[in-house]
Amino acid sequence: MASQNLVSTKLQIEAVLTVTPFQATDPRQTLRVSVTDPADSGIFRTCLNLILYYNKVVDEDSGWIVAGWIKESLSKVLAEQPMLGGRLRRREDGNGELEVVSNDSGARLVEAKMAMTLSEFLGSKERSEDAEAELVFWKDIDEQNPQYSPLFYVQVTNFECGGHSVGISCSILLADLLLKEDFLKKWADIHSAELAKNDGPNTPIFYLPNLKKPSYSAALYPSSSNQNKTWGKTMMFKISDHQNINLENESGRKLILVCVEDAEHKVGVKMASKFPVFFRGSYDLLKIESCTKHGNEFVGSQLKLKNQISTARWDDLGANEIAFGQGNKPARVTNWIGSVCDGLVMATPSSSVEGTCELNVIVSIPCEKLI
Repeated sequence: MASQNLVSTKLQIEAVLTVTPFQATDPRQTLRVSVTDPADSGIFRTCLNLILYYNKVVDEDSGWIVAGWIKESLSKVLAEQPMLGGRLRRREDGNGELEVVSNDSGARLVEAKMAMTLSEFLGSKERSEDAEAELVFWKDIDEQNPQYSPLFYVQVTNFECGGHSVGISCSILLADLLLKEDFLKKWADIHSAELAKNDGPNTPIFYLPNLKKPSYSAALYPSSSNQNKTWGKTMMFKISDHQNINLENESGRKLILVCVEDAEHKVGVKMASKFPVFFRGSYDLLKIESCTKHGNEFVGSQLKLKNQISTARWDDLGANEIAFGQGNKPARVTNWIGSVCDGLVMATPSSSVEGTCELNVIVSIPCEKLI
């Protein structure tokens, strides 16, 4: 934790603003969240984090310029995927159930600076999971008034060398949109198109060094929620026939447990005996159900089930190819799921191959639960 505190003293938030969709969403989209115990399932705290690190490739390049153009491109891509600019709320029928609605409240864009170079940060012993958590911003969803809490954050951090990072935090409720809808690629393409219209990385309208007032005080900005105590080790799998996945029957649960067992073995970390499974079975319904491991039962011995499962990689998502203009691809990409208490499983159908029934399964296990 000492390394995190040292890096924290070198990070300073410079601005926080809201980015709304380029045009109003009509009709609005809704995602019903079916969950027995919202607090215990972690839906108010848990988020998917992704950091893209970029070196400086041209003299006029800087994170401040990138952030200014992100203000424009993010607004347009949110119009294509408005749920990321929506909010979690309690349904109007009065029964207390939750839903996400694309009400165009917007995402948060954070601009920050780090008092060290990018190479120093990446090569230093100070760089750890805790230190990297400073490069993403996330504020836990308010349990009493969730309708006021953003579900998607972007933090652009400037390093002294001119390099920068783009840190993305997305509520676990909507994380599947990043995984299966090519959201990052669409966003990068829109960003590059905006730059092309202006014949290169000219100074954007929202260029913080020109807008920042002398009376600025860092104390005015909110602090990020602490995700470090329950940072999750994560593995990804693909199930070839997701039609077998139904948590209400034994075969579906066994497939999930095979993935959990494989993840435990490969990362050397044990999942809690009871954990939530997030299953996006349809476009407008997210089910969150508890899954329980049955003692020391070795479910992986069932060869028929294992033959349906293959290990996937985060690289398969294409984040290593995401360039926000000028063909500058990331020098490094890191990702993790934050605020994982007892561990969790997220299962979402893949849309990468037409006519297939593949299912992406992500298993995230708390670091402190060592085998």
